[in-house]
Amino acid sequence: MKIVFSGSIAYDYLMTFPGYFRDHILTDKLDSLSLSFLVDSLTRQRGGTAANIAFNHALLGGKAAVLGAVGADFSDYRVWLEDAGVDTDGIKEISGEFTASFFANTDRGNAQIASFYPGAMAQSVSVALTDLPYTPDLVMISPDDPEAMRQRVHECQHLKIPYIYDPSQQIVRLGPDQLREGIAGAHMLIVNDYEFGLIKDKIDLDVETVTGLGTALAVTKGEQGSTIYVNESRYTIGICPTDTARDPTGQGDAFRGGFLRGMAAGLPWILCGQIGALAATYCSEQVGTQNHKYSLEEFVSRFREVFDDDGALHVLL
Repeated sequence: MKIVFSGSIAYDYLMTFPGYFRDHILTDKLDSLSLSFLVDSLTRQRGGTAANIAFNHALLGGKAAVLGAVGADFSDYRVWLEDAGVDTDGIKEISGEFTASFFANTDRGNAQIASFYPGAMAQSVSVALTDLPYTPDLVMISPDDPEAMRQRVHECQHLKIPYIYDPSQQIVRLGPDQLREGIAGAHMLIVNDYEFGLIKDKIDLDVETVTGLGTALAVTKGEQGSTIYVNESRYTIGICPTDTARDPTGQGDAFRGGFLRGMAAGLPWILCGQIGALAATYCSEQVGTQNHKYSLEEFVSRFREVFDDDGALHVLL
């Protein structure tokens, strides 16, 4: 199964704050909030939701391609993705623009304050699925320019290509009708617990409504694992513990990459979620969203220390 990952492609600027944000936020002054944090470190990393998910999918042996727009500063990043096994033919370079940039400040409690500059991503709408020399088996529509996300939904529905809908960070920018349209036609909706709360608040949609549309639902919950809802079934997925977590950035993307690798291999829902959980743990053990690595043999061996696959993961080897 070849999956196209549509969404942001960016450079991440990751900072660490040695205290807790909550200690410096005055709840009675939120209408005049003005804060500046002196950080301990700053690193520039490769990131973006589509690129992160595709990287993790390819790391597990999946066939991954990325569709999106980047700036003239992307050449080294393109080589990196190709070396990782990601097809970059669907990535369009926009002359005179910079690649999108994500700025994240993380405190001691792993709380984050982040900003995102779209740069070339604002022209993602100029890239289409029909530009590809093949028809993908599945498309993942992740945070991107809002108009590009709407276009991807229409393309998939018109071309009858199943798609996974992952609006996450763009929920606040997408209109109610866009959200409903994207969810209603999706094979699956993937969001974290907070994001699902935003969706419920914005369009009054709950678990039963989503699954009633024939759309599966995966909700990640950080240290509480994740829950997958399919029709009337519910699967509770635990986390893969670690003593060396360093950075939460990119864990959700790693989960998605691993989850979809399980789907592509035809594995049961619960194993898909567990593969995603371990992929997220690997990501958390390094600073940056694409700095972890492992062999398939190492991954399967570690998986079996926590979860029981009854030999099913041999399909990944």
